[in-house]
Amino acid sequence: MNTYLLFKSIHLIAVISWMVGLLYLPRIFVYHSENIENENSSNIFKTMERKLFYYIMTPAMILSWIFGLLLIHTLGFSIFSELWMQIKVISVVILTIYHLYLGSCVISFANNQNNNSSKFYRIINEIPTLLLIIIVFMVVFKPL
Repeated sequence: MNTYLLFKSIHLIAVISWMVGLLYLPRIFVYHSENIENENSSNIFKTMERKLFYYIMTPAMILSWIFGLLLIHTLGFSIFSELWMQIKVISVVILTIYHLYLGSCVISFANNQNNNSSKFYRIINEIPTLLLIIIVFMVVFKPL
């Protein structure tokens, strides 16, 4: 079996799973912040947020990193000399920071300490989309 293609397949599955969470969790925050006064709804949102972040998003992020690094190892670390790869890695690091920020939001909601509006969450929900566009174009076209 071709190890590179196996790593690439697992990497893509993990990235897709991670991106789904990065796009969906802020939408849950939108609805949660709009229903913060309703205790029953708030508890349901807290459960959804916790399970999405800890059981889906975080393992998917870890697998994305592991298999991404294995792909780089398979190709050779000299690939870092290419600007498209540098831009991709920087974008993935920013996505990881964004992921960790969302984790802090999960904790804030769990502790009833959210201070952000639904509009704020609608705006930050665009961050992963923009980074995804950059990453896909860098990988597919390798323009630089």
